[in-house]
Formats: sequence, structure tokens, C-alpha cells
Amino acid sequence: MDQPSPPRPAVMIDVARLAGVSHQTVSRVLNGHPSVRDETRERVLTAVRQLNYRPNALARGLAGRRSRVLGVVSFDTILYGPAATLLGVERAARAAGYGVSIVTLEQLDHDGVSDALSALAEQSVAGVVIIAPFTNTAAALRSLPMGIPAVVVEAGASGGLPAISVDQVAGAELAVRHLLELGHETVWHVRGPQNWLEARDREGAWRSTLEAAGRSVPPVIDGDWSARSGYQAGLRLAGDPRVTAVFCANDQQALGLLRAFHERGVRVPDSVSVVGFDDIPEAEFMSPPLTTIRQDFDEVGRRCLAMLLDLLDSPVETPVYPRVTPVLVSRASTGIRQSANANS
Repeated sequence: MDQPSPPRPAVMIDVARLAGVSHQTVSRVLNGHPSVRDETRERVLTAVRQLNYRPNALARGLAGRRSRVLGVVSFDTILYGPAATLLGVERAARAAGYGVSIVTLEQLDHDGVSDALSALAEQSVAGVVIIAPFTNTAAALRSLPMGIPAVVVEAGASGGLPAISVDQVAGAELAVRHLLELGHETVWHVRGPQNWLEARDREGAWRSTLEAAGRSVPPVIDGDWSARSGYQAGLRLAGDPRVTAVFCANDQQALGLLRAFHERGVRVPDSVSVVGFDDIPEAEFMSPPLTTIRQDFDEVGRRCLAMLLDLLDSPVETPVYPRVTPVLVSRASTGIRQSANANS
């Protein structure tokens, strides 16, 4: 006769059911979230005691063992940069013998990240990587009661956690200097969405590099990372004879810009030089092949993992913010300004 199975340990959903709240509310109570009402908090804690609920992260600590799984918190996107960052982190983790558990959020706000961390703690992850490129994420990260070693990608120094990023300022400076060295008087810019840290850094570096060179700063052109926004910018710029060089905030925008220029009879690079950012796999097959700024996402992944493993061994009180240096990849979409060439 089969022996009855031992009762399974309580999980978060059991606590939520007994307390009459959502599992997100249980997560917030356990993480010390300040927005939970006192009455609700007490109901949840009473259910925790009655069920003898113990998060897996605590059980792992008591057992004195380190999990071989790392958590990654990201957001729902098909954009090349974040997707390549996620892939780079995953490759580095697997190369080091770690599995990866990924939580994808619609919004990287405080509640979303807090819930994601609780879900990963339930899986006994050893540490967490948070891919957080938005301007509003830093404040959310500062107020999170972590409890798990964590490293942030692309959040900069404002999040209060160790963070690794590509040096966006250096990349934009490379793009603008390249165009100025080719003889262009100034450089126009199609920027990315303003709720992205990377877009702001690239725009700021474009502006400061022109100012440092004593050049005029043209009006910035709005974009949203899409090829469509680049196409619309290209239609706007194609009829302006002052435009001889354009720096696009990403390669997708540059793709749309090149299409618009082609349709309007603007020759690249004879009339206008174009530089993108990212070096997507398709960049070398555009017409003409695109000059762009390459980000080494595999290096970001390797350094991110190294930082996280260091935290697991010896937590530090002062966060560090290393940056990966990007490189300029010169192709046929940029060339010497025709007027400058004629005078040489």
C-alpha cells in the first residue's frame, strides 16, 4: 500500500489565500513595502505564522548552500540592445555553470521589480541581475529592500546598487568626432525616447561634443528607436541643404533615415554622412553599409556576472559602476564632406 505523501511546504499563494489578499500584497508585506495598510499587514503576518511559511531564500541560507541559479529581471522588448544584453548575461552565466531564471515585466517600476525579486527568491536564486535602462527605474531601485545580491545593467550610478553599463557618452563622442573629422561643419541628431538613460546620454554627449568643438548645435530631431521614426526624420532633413551629417541614436533609426534619403534622392555619403549606434547584425548589409558604434554586450554580460559572483563571496558597502568602452565601426555610410574634399 502506498504511503501517504508528506504535506508540502506552504508557498506564497497559500499565504495569500488564507489572508484574503493577492500574492503581490504578500510579497510587499514580506519586503517591507510602506504602502500596505497596517490591518492588511497583520493579516498577512498572521497567515505566515499559521502556515509556518518560510521563503525558499531563507531556507537556502539556513542550509548553508549556494544555489546554482541566477535570476534576471528584464522587461518586455524586442529592441536589439536590451535583448542582446539579456543574451550576454545568460551566456556568461551558463559559461560559469549557472542556470538562469528570467522574469519579464511590462513596467520596471518599484512594485513590479519588488514582485519579481520575491518570485525569484521563491526559486532560491543565488543573486539577481536587473536590466534597467529607464530614467524612472533608479528611484525604484533605491527604495527596494533587496535581501539578495544584485547587480544592475544600464541604470548608471543613481540606483545605489552595483551597476555595469556601456559608456554611452564615449560612444556618442566617437560618432560626432568621426563626422567632424571628415570635414562636416556640424552634426544633426535623431534622438531616442527621453525616458531612456541611454538616449539622454547619447544626446547630451552629441551636444557637448559640438559645443566643445565650437560648432553650432542644430535642433534635435525626436525619435522613438524605431525605423519609422528614422524614416520620418529623414523626410524632414532631406530637403535641408544645411544637413551634411546625421548621428542617429540607434541603427534602426538609421535604417529608416537611409530609406527616406534614398526616396528623396539624397546620396549617402556623397551628400550626407550617416552614423548609427549598436552595430546590429544587419548594419553591414544596409545600403550603404552603416557606420555605427558597436556595444560589446558579451563583455557586459561577463563583467556583470563577475561583479555578481564577487558580491556573493564578499558583499561590499560601496557600489561600483564600471563601464564597457564602445568602438567605432567605420563603413560606407560616412565620407569626407564634398566641399572639404574639393578644397584639399
